[in-house]
Amino acid sequence: MHPADRLKTLISGSEIIMAPGAPDPLTARLVEQAGFPAVYMTGFGATASHLGVPDLGLMSQSEMTTHARNMARVVGIPIIADADTGYGGPANIERTVQEYMQAGVAAIHLEDQQQPKRCGQLAGIRLIPAEDNVRRLKCAIAARNTAKLLVIARTDALPASGADEAIRRANMYRDAGVDLVFVDGIKSIREIETIARNVDGPKVVSIVDGNETTGLNAEELGQMGFQIVFYAVSTLFSAVRAVQDTLSVLKRDGTTKVRQSAMVTYQEYSQIVGLKDFQSLDDRFG
Repeated sequence: MHPADRLKTLISGSEIIMAPGAPDPLTARLVEQAGFPAVYMTGFGATASHLGVPDLGLMSQSEMTTHARNMARVVGIPIIADADTGYGGPANIERTVQEYMQAGVAAIHLEDQQQPKRCGQLAGIRLIPAEDNVRRLKCAIAARNTAKLLVIARTDALPASGADEAIRRANMYRDAGVDLVFVDGIKSIREIETIARNVDGPKVVSIVDGNETTGLNAEELGQMGFQIVFYAVSTLFSAVRAVQDTLSVLKRDGTTKVRQSAMVTYQEYSQIVGLKDFQSLDDRFG
């Protein structure tokens, strides 16, 4: 089944889709192996893993779509990919849609920020007019034509202009014909409840570690009316802390011996990355 069809089937089911964020293909493998039904290719994580800098719109279209291709090569679950603002005007949006389709992702989300865009949790977000973004979304829908790709409309209006404007935009974008809408920048349970009550149709929510929204579990979010929940930074933040802890011990002790229980073994890592499959190729054809 095509990844987009698999995602549609999941969306039509009775349970919310939990999609942890993956900053790189290795983490995407771990998400799949942990049993999650989908993975979120986060621009925040891609920027961190590729450039080691904040998410301030520094990744180019070609860097992001190459990242998506690499991820799609190693997992079989649907990938929902960050496509930023579409990287330009209508011609750029059309190419962006085509590149992501060729990469093999199930869905992309496009946001309504001005360039340079930034992470939805940061201050200083500037929006384009909602009517302009409706035309951009219709361009993306036309660009996919009859091909299999879900288009998610993301609005960053909540932190920039407040809940009323975020709700207005989300409902406008839904009426433009997108498959799901996504209000980003949520930081409180009250904001989640407000969006759930006032945004109609299939919708996405993002839970960001460090704010009170982690107090809601996936089942509760599903009952509120969300179809997909992103955990965009959970794996990245966990990995960073683990690496810091190991480096601290190594610097202090000159050995990582006391950290061994916190690491995978060489054999375990080889299983994770599928070494056996490559060895089988050597055995057959090498």
